[in-house]
Amino acid sequence: MVRFLPFPLHLQSNKPGQESDEFQSNLYSDSSSNLSLASQSSLQSVPSLSAPSSYNFEPPASASAYHQGLVTLKGHSSYVFSLTLAGKYLYSADSNGEIRVWDRINPSANNSCNGYTVAEGYGAVKFMVVLGEKLFTAHQDNKIRVWKVDSSSFPAQKYKINATLPTMNDRCSKLFSARNYVKVRKNKKCTWVHHIDAVSALSLSKDGSLLYSVSWDRTLKLWRTTDFRCLESVQNAHDDAINAVVSSADGHIYTGSADKKIKVWKKKEGDQKHSLVATLEKHKSAVNALALSTDGSVLYSGACDRSIIVWEKDGGAAHMVVAGALRGHTKAILCLTVVADLLCSGSADKTVRVWRRGTGKSYSCLAVFEGHKSPIKCLTAALDDNTSNDHSGKSCLVYSGSLDFDVKTWQIWLPST
Repeated sequence: MVRFLPFPLHLQSNKPGQESDEFQSNLYSDSSSNLSLASQSSLQSVPSLSAPSSYNFEPPASASAYHQGLVTLKGHSSYVFSLTLAGKYLYSADSNGEIRVWDRINPSANNSCNGYTVAEGYGAVKFMVVLGEKLFTAHQDNKIRVWKVDSSSFPAQKYKINATLPTMNDRCSKLFSARNYVKVRKNKKCTWVHHIDAVSALSLSKDGSLLYSVSWDRTLKLWRTTDFRCLESVQNAHDDAINAVVSSADGHIYTGSADKKIKVWKKKEGDQKHSLVATLEKHKSAVNALALSTDGSVLYSGACDRSIIVWEKDGGAAHMVVAGALRGHTKAILCLTVVADLLCSGSADKTVRVWRRGTGKSYSCLAVFEGHKSPIKCLTAALDDNTSNDHSGKSCLVYSGSLDFDVKTWQIWLPST
């Protein structure tokens, strides 16, 4: 049975935390370089953009606080690794390969009937994205799976796999030409369409025609979403496991790696393949998460150094330059998400922080959400469409998934602009 539990919300103090964490890299034993939970020393060389928290608006009369915890979605029996939104539904996936769907518009009605298992049995799900009626899932077993989504019949029956990437056609077409093989390990080769280690993250192009995937095998791959064909593979894109990928509307692809670097890729006019545009180097530890502002002009990167670096477009050869860092988390940054003008960050310190840019380049931490008992591995967020017109602002709903097996829903009220 799925349970929905209310939970308390507190502001966390900024006391220095212990650098060790009870969840260590044994969770990622198949990739010794991906120590995303191991917090490291703070990045002191980058100036802080964080400003003291402040509120210059009145909360709605019906709200007891500027932010609150709404419900805890219980149903998973292992670490929650991925969350994604599709209309009024929230998808969550865990380390056992279970994918659940929740009605996020009315999460507390008929408590035992709002969360459903729609797929399971294919190994840990590292990441998910939804495109129309397709749900793409990235797995620990090196595969990308495509599921048919039937949102019209919620609660739906179990989803069926529409395709597994690389497809059989893609694999067979590459078998008989030596130029299609790449060296993957000592004395071992395979065709370039295969990922040979966990697929860690996915991103869709703005028009939805392309799916980008990255893996701990250090490659970046491009897939066509209509026929699922692998169009390109950037071998050895990084010197270590790749943990994150995001794409912008202007065609730039950003990849973040355990090699401490962020790389920028783009297909130049007339070229058949993507090429390296820039390498962003400032983090002193593994980069775990990336997020782009809505207009694509600001890149946020989170790493084991407990800092979120803010990169802004330069317009020159550097592509992006460091504007500063957001500090407050006491352990590794594990996930980031952007909604409207807000940045949400999740950390191994078990908290979620919500940031908002103010005048100039300063940022305020609007809220710190506490309640999870383990590191927060994934986030997603959306503006609350149900906000009443008589409120003195609008609200945002933030969803967090944790290694404590829970998914929590939070609400934060925003001032009118």
